[in-house]
Amino acid sequence: MHISTSELGLAARVQHLDKSFGDGGSRVRALEGVTFGIRRGEFTAIMGPSGSGKSTLMHVMAGLDAPTAGRVWIGDTEISGLSDLELTVLRRRRVGFVFQSFNLVPTVDAIGNILLPFELDGRSPSQAERSRIDDLVASLGLAPRLRHRPHELSGGQQQRVAIARALATAPDLVFADEPTGNLDSRTGREVLALLAAASRERGQSIAMVTHDPIAASHADRVVFLGDGRIVADRPRMAADEIAAAMLAAEADTGVAA
Repeated sequence: MHISTSELGLAARVQHLDKSFGDGGSRVRALEGVTFGIRRGEFTAIMGPSGSGKSTLMHVMAGLDAPTAGRVWIGDTEISGLSDLELTVLRRRRVGFVFQSFNLVPTVDAIGNILLPFELDGRSPSQAERSRIDDLVASLGLAPRLRHRPHELSGGQQQRVAIARALATAPDLVFADEPTGNLDSRTGREVLALLAAASRERGQSIAMVTHDPIAASHADRVVFLGDGRIVADRPRMAADEIAAAMLAAEADTGVAA
């Protein structure tokens, strides 16, 4: 009997995932035998030292990179065998991204950036989508800034625009890659609280790649990678517990942070 990803309560999953780079003697195994799922409506932090495979895992799960071996699903769609065009359309409609560098279009104002996924899809938001965008803009405090271009916004405001853009299409899954890396600590905490609220109140599934124990302490679940394998999978943890677990993971795997 086939059990689907959504029947498992997952927004995305990988099975027996391997990812290697290079050939012959220079071949590097970034991920090895990873089986892992991101649960629906949950805020998951993916942690690990440099070289542990956490960014590679995110890129493969988001369809930005192809696995060397193994299978990948977003919702109930197995993406491992999709063409580049099919992957592009699927990412645009069902995956949201929040990056450390904001990745806003500099020549377009805030509302234009928020509506970009619809523009790229060649359509206007439906009435229900317009209503959701209005709610997002209000909850993120962006209403007075919608006609400002990115250079006229603070870093925190730019990241709020990026979050609104990521959530605008109500995607199955939002990937956040070091989303507080370019923010001061107070603004970073605000952004993390907004992501946690999106998960808790809007039922969004969020996977955040980070090396910061304080950022990871906002998540419902913390997954630790070392040497391309999952070395621990824990429910919500305090920042000091996460820092201790990171040190232990580095000692176990011999990976330097």
